[in-house]
Amino acid sequence: MGVLIAVEGLDGAGKRTLIDRVVAELRGRGLRAATMAFPRYGHSVHADLAAEALRGAHGDLADSVCGMAVLFALDRAGAHDELSKLLADNDVVILDRYAASNAAYSAARLGQSADGEIIDWVAELEFDRFALPAPAVQVLLDIPVEVAAERARRRGELDADRALDVYERDGGLQHRTGAVYRELAARDWHGPWWTYRSDDDPAKLSARIAELVGR
Repeated sequence: MGVLIAVEGLDGAGKRTLIDRVVAELRGRGLRAATMAFPRYGHSVHADLAAEALRGAHGDLADSVCGMAVLFALDRAGAHDELSKLLADNDVVILDRYAASNAAYSAARLGQSADGEIIDWVAELEFDRFALPAPAVQVLLDIPVEVAAERARRRGELDADRALDVYERDGGLQHRTGAVYRELAARDWHGPWWTYRSDDDPAKLSARIAELVGR
């Protein structure tokens, strides 16, 4: 069974770029490495409903913190078998977002900290009721909110399919979400967390992950 790693961070933090570099490093070490990104837009009806809601569809659905959180959790639940197969076939599976993103954004929307009730509710929903596997390590890509926001804005200008949604346009929400992420990392929420910053060497992160596999 492979080692499950979740990379977390704000929209525009650079998670995809970091994951691609780490996977290349791991494969260069001879490890079998695979990735999966959440939400699975274009592959999951629950993810697509959430995306549509964040762009103004489906009435007041986007106003419901729990309603949106359930959609994102159902997206992951629908990937359970695929994720299990990836873990069976690889040494390392790296996820671009996982349950912690649901916890962080939900708490931030409600103005709660990492001690808030919604954090426990998300964990019970995803890890207990939907029986999703807990990650061996969660990596927080912690960069300044302003930098992440500018990257997300430029990305949206270049790709209409990635135009800013209501969460991404809310600067206050992004600041609060970043704060909750850091609290979750400090508390080692559902397993150990590592904090990675933009000036850190991805090769060092790859080496730490390879140590978990025993390579």
